[in-house]
Amino acid sequence: MHRKPHLPTKTCPVCQRPFTWRKKWERDWDNVIYCSKKCSGLARKKTRAEGSTGD
Repeated sequence: MHRKPHLPTKTCPVCQRPFTWRKKWERDWDNVIYCSKKCSGLARKKTRAEGSTGD
């Protein structure tokens, strides 16, 4: 049986779940912050809500 070697992991700041390195992130792993597009969108939505004062 083929087993993957030890892959680096990070924790998503939005959902607090660990996520593992993927081949598509090979060149950009240092810049990957979120585990998914959904979490990335939720983070942007949250910062926009905090930025608007509602005046």
